[in-house]
Amino acid sequence: MKQQQPIAVLGGGSFGTAIANLLAGNGHPVRHWMRDAEQAETMRSVRENPRYLKGVKIHANVEPVTDLAATLADCQLIFVALPSSALRAVLQPQAQALVGKLLVSTTKGVEPGTFKLMSQILEEIAPQARIGVLSGPNLAREVADQALTASVVASEDEALCRQVQAVLHGRTFRVYASADRFGVELGGALKNVYAIIAGMAAALGMGENTKSMLITRALAEMTRFAVKLGANPMTFLGLAGVGDLIVTCSSPKSRNYQVGFALGEGLSLEDAIGRLGEVAEGVNTLKVLKARSEELQVYMPLVTGLHAILFEGRTLTQVIELLMRAEPKTDVDFISPSGF
Repeated sequence: MKQQQPIAVLGGGSFGTAIANLLAGNGHPVRHWMRDAEQAETMRSVRENPRYLKGVKIHANVEPVTDLAATLADCQLIFVALPSSALRAVLQPQAQALVGKLLVSTTKGVEPGTFKLMSQILEEIAPQARIGVLSGPNLAREVADQALTASVVASEDEALCRQVQAVLHGRTFRVYASADRFGVELGGALKNVYAIIAGMAAALGMGENTKSMLITRALAEMTRFAVKLGANPMTFLGLAGVGDLIVTCSSPKSRNYQVGFALGEGLSLEDAIGRLGEVAEGVNTLKVLKARSEELQVYMPLVTGLHAILFEGRTLTQVIELLMRAEPKTDVDFISPSGF
């Protein structure tokens, strides 16, 4: 009987661990690569990732490894769950090994300086690879705990989408397909910024009406920006847009929400990130998003306001007062370039 080819997951964080377990639970052998040899050894011996996903048992089909070259050589389908700040540095030296591979990015972030999304970086590094993204309202802890979850795989490569659906789809995890890779990935990156604002609002005891206002204005704002860059606005009405925005802005399990909540409690940005102990992509995304929105002349008052709070000494109350005093615009003001 032919041995089943393993699937690779790159990145030892919470989401990488959750995806590795999900694949393994569906019967696939998984090579779970991480840089930290000590972390890999701990995961092999105790069958748990105590640093990022405490209490979740690692499936027997998951093999934590540290040899990246061997992992890439053995696997055709590769899920990339590396932090946005590390992705290029880790994979650039392995460019030749990525030729013809199926690379699926799960990282919801933007590269500082270039404003490139993760799949665009993968395209640069490995132009002969087949590339897709996985995004949606997918909190790592809930995926690991087998809560009912849906996600979106996006690529113009229909065969890649079908393969990802086949390996991930199971009793508790449903995967839909989209051809709008850019829109799906952009939604996943942008919503992290607004989750920080939502966490702050929750810590300050703001009402449900306020939370609803923040989430819906965030949706209008991120869609306006995405349409300016050529994404389909209809994508933002799906799982990777409003679905991901709702869960990230309303759940204490969201890393970016946790950073915002800590800020709302009076912690400094440095201490808030330190308390989390893991990357909160929204902080990095905010800096590049503000610069890009100004460059493109896209009206993004929530982004401007959060930047003022984190880096210019303003308070959330001051920012909301400014928003409330601003001249009201139309409720939904984007028009699809394709006529939707």
